[in-house]
Amino acid sequence: MPLKAVLFDMDGVIVDTEPLHKKAYFKTFDELEIEVSADLYSSFTGASTKKVCETLINQFNLKHSHEDIAAIKRSHFKDYFYNDEEFDLIPGVKTLIEHYYHNGIKLILASSATMTTINMVFEKFDLEKYFGGKISGADLKESKPHPEVFQIAAKLAQEPTENCMVIEDSTNGILAAKRAGIFCAAYKSLHSLNQSYDLADIVVSDYNELFLDKISGYFS
Repeated sequence: MPLKAVLFDMDGVIVDTEPLHKKAYFKTFDELEIEVSADLYSSFTGASTKKVCETLINQFNLKHSHEDIAAIKRSHFKDYFYNDEEFDLIPGVKTLIEHYYHNGIKLILASSATMTTINMVFEKFDLEKYFGGKISGADLKESKPHPEVFQIAAKLAQEPTENCMVIEDSTNGILAAKRAGIFCAAYKSLHSLNQSYDLADIVVSDYNELFLDKISGYFS
């Protein structure tokens, strides 16, 4: 079956916002005058902001509500998002997006990020025109590794799953793609720590390897 649609994850695939979240959290910890160890911080990986804030309140006996702490963190994140000079698209991804777009491949974003963050990224890096749709996992009942986000993305592309490809960078995302019955390309970056790519159909560390002529053998 020919490739007709590519379903992109966002964080770790298009941008890497993790360093910004980390800076924003540590600035928040300073403001709250609490000392968060590296171990405690790493235990927050994959947890929602609400969960992190509730953990901090319990651990440090804080008088703030989780909404208050989340608001502080959000304002720092926004500041870094627009002003941090190191924050940029992942190398090669814009060229890959343009390559698919100009070859008539439908593009859908299927991310766990909130729609607010997705829109901020799309606006900052001028990506809106390339994508036929955007889905935020934050708006869905189930989250990755549940296949829901990719099932919806394929429907949005109006293509059968065998004509789609997912680009992911996380164990849960790859698992979600495979559970949805979709071919999955794993992007392995310097930032992808402790992730398993065993279930991916193809693993790349350079986006040039996902150009249509390089992957045509998988889709015919």
